[in-house]
Amino acid sequence: MPRYVTTPTRFLVIISTMVVALVLLLATSVMAAGPEPVTADYRVRAGDTLWTIAEQVGPEDTDLRAVVAEIVDLNDLESNLIRPGQSLLVPVDA
Repeated sequence: MPRYVTTPTRFLVIISTMVVALVLLLATSVMAAGPEPVTADYRVRAGDTLWTIAEQVGPEDTDLRAVVAEIVDLNDLESNLIRPGQSLLVPVDA
């Protein structure tokens, strides 16, 4: 007599497959994201620009344009305008 797969068994197989796929997808996205950047808070002072801040916080042999771009990204800045008293996240050379 042939054995037939019942509806609850099919349901269990489908759910199990979806759970495994979701776990693999999440694991892949976490590994692709990489480590969180190490940051510090910086309080903008009168006369500061993103370039002068990048000079202060960036490593010596780094292209300052990359440091400025990272500061802009970390703070979701829409322009290069900053004002005294503003708090910025800046990358820390770890």
